Amino acid sequence: MSTRDVTRTLVVWCADWPVVAAGITPEEPAVVLHANRVVACSAAARREGIRRGLRRREAQARCPDVTVLPADPDRDARRFEPVAAAIAAMAPRVEVVRPGTLAVPSRGPARYFGGDAAIAERAAVLAREVVTPALVGTGVADGLVAATLAARRGAATVIDAGTSAAFLAPIPVDALHRVLPDAPVLELVGLFKRLGLRTLGDVAALPPADLVGRFGPLGTIASRLARGLDERPPRPRRPDPDLVVAAELDPPAEQVETAAFLARTLASELSDRLSSRGLVCTRIAIEVETEHGEALSRLWRHEGGLTAAALADRARWQLDGWLTTTWADRPTGGIALLRLVPDEVVPDDGRQLGFWGGAREADERAARAVARLQGLLGPDAVAVPEQRGGRSPGERVALVPAHAVRLGTAPRTGDADRPWPGHLPAPAPSIVHHPARRADVRDAEGEPVGVTGRGAITAAPATVGIDGRAPVGVVAWCGPWPVDERWWDRAARRRQARIQVTTITGEAHLLAVEAGRWSVEATYD
Repeated sequence: MSTRDVTRTLVVWCADWPVVAAGITPEEPAVVLHANRVVACSAAARREGIRRGLRRREAQARCPDVTVLPADPDRDARRFEPVAAAIAAMAPRVEVVRPGTLAVPSRGPARYFGGDAAIAERAAVLAREVVTPALVGTGVADGLVAATLAARRGAATVIDAGTSAAFLAPIPVDALHRVLPDAPVLELVGLFKRLGLRTLGDVAALPPADLVGRFGPLGTIASRLARGLDERPPRPRRPDPDLVVAAELDPPAEQVETAAFLARTLASELSDRLSSRGLVCTRIAIEVETEHGEALSRLWRHEGGLTAAALADRARWQLDGWLTTTWADRPTGGIALLRLVPDEVVPDDGRQLGFWGGAREADERAARAVARLQGLLGPDAVAVPEQRGGRSPGERVALVPAHAVRLGTAPRTGDADRPWPGHLPAPAPSIVHHPARRADVRDAEGEPVGVTGRGAITAAPATVGIDGRAPVGVVAWCGPWPVDERWWDRAARRRQARIQVTTITGEAHLLAVEAGRWSVEATYD
């Protein structure tokens, strides 16, 4: 492996950072949830069997006393700034990979402090002084992936130069997603496992050209990372000076929201400049100057490309860390100048074009509108539909934050294509009522219609009344489709039956009966 193909890197990793940032000690069982799934948990929660990816109900079933906390990226980044400041006192060019993990090029500091082991131990001591309850791990290796996995061992771990590939070889391929927690990487890891590639060594053994031909740019990244290399060769294009965006604040801003609003505008301007040149920023320097002449700067990196929304998020996180935390180097005055400097830019790989050419103008306008709304209202304010598995119409589509998916690509289907016994036949209804509307179903004699325990309807539906309105006649119906879900779980079990009806008014509804009560789940258009 050539030294030109990899950067010797020191990584500082704080375990369970979202939990630690919330003020929870490792001895207290606690979980942090995002989209109703566990994204982080304390050591005590893991001892109770809780793992990342569990649903809230499953986590609480394993540990009823667990403390449930919502995900808060702003809090995580704000509380991590003192750690970054402490490491910056030892080494320049500290790069925040994500709240809880930072990286530093280690060649210079290693020569100054007496070797890789010395800087790994020194960094661990500095970090623990700032976050005493956290388990801090440090690692030095060739490349970010090997250094991150070395840091996750918990102690100051040094992987000798030129041996990162051997260190990575026996590690499960799931480690790729731990280091790069993006949805496309998760899908790629799942595909690798289905193909029989269980370890990073299995991936590294494949010819890079084959991975590129099969998986495109993502295959290139996976091949390099599995071989202990950086995501791309460390010869990034030097940013043009006119890519730098800056603005003065008069009067100087002492509140985070005032400076963050300006940061959103600058992030959008920078994104437009990069797009016009066919570039994407992978590392951004956020710089401020205060009214008292103080100058602060911090690097944030992202494996892939920083969108306008991602740029705005990182600027807000960093400003929040500088202005609202209590640490030794906190600025003494308001922010008078804010500057975003692209520190590393690479050609934008873009995305696969449509059959008839590039993306449509309407698609581009929609993507820009989403980015602007996220900047104004927050990253979770804009949601897009995602197809999922389920038996009822309301379960098969869910709204997820737009930043969690890659707009312009095919939607993720998850487990939607798996068999779901008892699910509705096609076509799917166009309108799903939430909450479901009340219904009263009766037969020709005016008696209530029901469904027996064996799934048979007691009489043919003759009239349907919705939300207390006058009943209307039924001209056709079909069903029922009984569903008996999670019969083993008292809290989550459900037993119901559905029928489809068409009324004399020309409306078609999906009706469901549960515990003797009818409701309108959806309507066909």
